[in-house]
Amino acid sequence: MSTADLLADAVCKRFGAHLAVDSLSFSVERGSFFSILGPSGCGKTTLLRMIAGFIAPDSGDISIGGASMRGVAPNRRPVNMVFQQLALFPMMSVGENVEFGLARRGLARAERTRRSHAMLERVGLGGAAGKRVDELSGGQRQRVAIARSLVLEPALLLLDEPLGALDLKLREHMKIELKQLQAAFGTTFVYITHDQSEALVLSDQVGVMSHGRFEQLGTPQDLYYRPRTPFVAAFVGANNRIVGRVTSLDRACVELTTADGWAVRAAAQGSVAVGDPVEGFVRPEIVSLARAPAELPAGHPVHAGEVESLLFDGANSAVLLKEERTRREFRIALPQTGRFSDLKPREKVLFSFDPERAACFPARPGAAGLDDSRGRP
Repeated sequence: MSTADLLADAVCKRFGAHLAVDSLSFSVERGSFFSILGPSGCGKTTLLRMIAGFIAPDSGDISIGGASMRGVAPNRRPVNMVFQQLALFPMMSVGENVEFGLARRGLARAERTRRSHAMLERVGLGGAAGKRVDELSGGQRQRVAIARSLVLEPALLLLDEPLGALDLKLREHMKIELKQLQAAFGTTFVYITHDQSEALVLSDQVGVMSHGRFEQLGTPQDLYYRPRTPFVAAFVGANNRIVGRVTSLDRACVELTTADGWAVRAAAQGSVAVGDPVEGFVRPEIVSLARAPAELPAGHPVHAGEVESLLFDGANSAVLLKEERTRREFRIALPQTGRFSDLKPREKVLFSFDPERAACFPARPGAAGLDDSRGRP
């Protein structure tokens, strides 16, 4: 028996000549947190609106809780939605906002009040039922919007970039709260975002979307450490992108050389041959930095560079280098110990990385940087 709360089967949607969602199939397990991650225009909002029933797919089917939603109106689906702007009613109290859907279902006032107060307690807003919405902070209003949806006990809670309007510090706090709320309620969350940090922190599974299709669907760890396409490698997490052609092959590793002659080794992902155009990706945190060759791990190719600038961000600090000969930019994460905190612009340094931890893919058609001599990585 299927434990999927959501099942999409070959769903397509066109708007004129534009194919917004392209024969997409996937399932979301009951009680999980599933995120759809992608840039603006990739089709994620269209997909969410089809799940909610606001628009109908041109072909394919969507099932929720094992039942097809073909022809089922939005208000008849076991789904609720939280929007970025929240859509709370300012003329109503917090408690009345949470009760609104229950009132539409015809529940008696006493039962509505009991349920709304219990739900507000569960989201950490006990005692706030009588307050006005404008008396609440941004994070509190977010929790009211979630409480208003969860009190209706939906099979799915759809969240359309709900943290986008919050400031950075509150957004970081609400990511943790959302994850804890989802775990506590056990409701299936389907979340769309263009923010990779939100998707990685919150989700059990993530679908990375591009041009109406999933480039890859997997755990946050899969997407980060084992990207299957150059789009996923470039979009998920920070990466140094190096474009060139294969100049030699050695078992699972290739040597790629840029148009201006910088040779880099990386693990092959997919079938490549000498002369093929490729895209290499090196994460900043896998790179070792040194002032002398003896300080680097033995056995890895050594590259020379010059410090361009220091990017201080506490534990996420990095250094931006120029590769010595080609002057290509290269980013390296600095160790959290504070070592290298005294680096200065124009200082000469060495760096290396394990080729097996870098990734090399066949180049996408029209990949930028194949023919320019000074392109950014």
